[in-house]
This record gives sequence, structure tokens and C-alpha cells, in this order.
Amino acid sequence: MEPRNLMRVMRPTRNTSFANVLRAVAPPLSASCGALALLLAYTATGAAGDPPPRITVVDAHIIAVPAGSGSTAAYFEIRNTGPAKDTLLFADSPKLGVSVLRRTVRRTGTGRTDPVWAVDVPAGGTVRMAPGGLGVVILDPPVLKAGRKVPYLLWFRRSGKVTVRATVTEGVR
Repeated sequence: MEPRNLMRVMRPTRNTSFANVLRAVAPPLSASCGALALLLAYTATGAAGDPPPRITVVDAHIIAVPAGSGSTAAYFEIRNTGPAKDTLLFADSPKLGVSVLRRTVRRTGTGRTDPVWAVDVPAGGTVRMAPGGLGVVILDPPVLKAGRKVPYLLWFRRSGKVTVRATVTEGVR
């Protein structure tokens, strides 16, 4: 082959230099994209960071009240089947007005209710609200008749808003 022809074969063109760059960049770029996709999938499953609590609320009920009653109470059983604790911050109902977390404290033969600012729900544990203990006081409630279902919102630090339907019941259970 003549030297002139040899130079033509060895001289890179624009197309060959782009192809060379592409061949050099493709493996690390595809590895980075694959790693990013795996990381996104990992975090989307909730496996990254602290494990999440799993809150369910059962046995939600509100005590029926006659007209003109100053307050009533709502009670819930909160279960956390997750591996991390959560904290109930407050509870309210758009249909009932002002609600306050309260605990009855027995001191020297008298019962007094004190406000509760938060209630921890342990991992794998249950918090049962009941008369004479922890509950939600509803101030100036409307007339509530037994059998009615009322939406209630329980707000948790980690789980956010949990909506339940509380059944109005006659008297304390």
C-alpha cells in the first residue's frame, strides 16, 4: 500500500472519533444508570432508612349524647404491627368540632382529666383507649344518636393521617 493511502486509512474521521468516545463512555454510564434504578427501587419499597410503623385503628366508638350536653368522649384501639414506634399527636373530626386527647388521673380518691400532648404507640404494641383512662374528649358536640357512623382523623408523627369511621354507641362500653 502506498504511504498516501495508508495515511487515509489511519486518519480518524469525525464519525470514528465519536464512536470511540461512545464506546469508552457507555459502560460506566450504563452501570451508573443501573445503580440509580436499583437505589430508587430500594427506597420506594420503604426498605431504606428506619423501618416504618404500620398503624391500624379498630373498635372506634363515640358515646352518644343528648342535646345540650357539654362534652362526650371517643375511644379507639390503635395497633402498630410495624417494627418502629409511632406517636399519636392529635385526633379530630370535621363533623364534631373541637377534640382533645385526655387521660383520667386518679389522685386521692378523685378522678381528674389532664390533657395529653402525645401518645406513643410502641412497635408491635397496642394502645387501648377506655373510660377512666386515655380518651378523646369532644367539646360541645352535636346531638349524636346511637348507630351513626362519624369520620374521625387520627394524626401520627410518622404515619400521618389515619381516617376511621367511629360508631356512636349508647353509654360507656
